[in-house]
Amino acid sequence: MGATDRILRVVIATIIVGLYFGNVITGTLGIVLLVVAGVFALTSLVGYCPLYAPFGINTCGYKNT
Repeated sequence: MGATDRILRVVIATIIVGLYFGNVITGTLGIVLLVVAGVFALTSLVGYCPLYAPFGINTCGYKNT
């Protein structure tokens, strides 16, 4: 996972959390988006997204062999 991908995930997670705690998004949708934000934050910290492997996505900038 590349640096840009990681930064975007943290920014999106932060926005979702802010919207949730600002009561802009609520209910079931809010909880689902909080889970998504948590996954985004975790994958950006770890630097690996398990969904990228089956689809062959590589945002790191170098080719895996």
